[in-house]
Amino acid sequence: MRSLGGDWTLAEAFKSGEKPPVIAIVDDDREVSETLSALLKESGFEPIVCASSAEFLALGDPPPVDLALIDLWLRGESGLNLAVHIGKLYALPIVMLTGVGDESDKIIGLETGADDYLMKPFNPRELVARIRAVLRRYGHGLTRAPLSPEHTVGFGDKRIDLHGRLLLDSAGHEIPLTNGEYRLLEYFVRNPARVISRPELLSELGSDMERYVDRTIDVLILRLRRKIEKTPSKPVHLQTRRSQGYFFQLDET
Repeated sequence: MRSLGGDWTLAEAFKSGEKPPVIAIVDDDREVSETLSALLKESGFEPIVCASSAEFLALGDPPPVDLALIDLWLRGESGLNLAVHIGKLYALPIVMLTGVGDESDKIIGLETGADDYLMKPFNPRELVARIRAVLRRYGHGLTRAPLSPEHTVGFGDKRIDLHGRLLLDSAGHEIPLTNGEYRLLEYFVRNPARVISRPELLSELGSDMERYVDRTIDVLILRLRRKIEKTPSKPVHLQTRRSQGYFFQLDET
């Protein structure tokens, strides 16, 4: 089989002998479903393809899957409705796939219970990394790939693995991050030593700025400081620039 995602393999993902997580692909586009199925198999997952919400619900109660990968716009129905239904009944992680369109689709998807979203066309490596990150947050024991220096950024006694979407402490242990926290932190480490305004951060998150500026940014900044700063009330790395925005310092001074 042709490699769909580059240099990662089955051995990279799971411990020897572990049963691979089962991923339900809910998408009515046959070509997309076949591509996703091949990608997930190659990456160590067990995919199940469902062409509609009805096919997903027919899998069982509860559905025998570890994560649902749902297209936002299913033919004749909404993937959001399925996400809401799943969220009400099951503790099942959800990743939404959206087409290029209204930015509000992203935040709507997250508000209805999705753990993450990705826009089509997507980077195969990024999709797999996001699925693994979501599964880790739900307690699935996935084995991390070895860190590569060119894809790792250090600050203080912590490191962020840009390929694995991980934040690691000085001992190499993962510090759990939500999707929003990770995306914000990654943006900061990719743009260090410059003032970043709130509107720029909200644009990166894909949120409706009129509704979410204060709540979203303030909450995420507070949570990030608790996880990356030795003294959150006196931040060294994630600093506030009054009336301007935020400033990320990689090296302690």
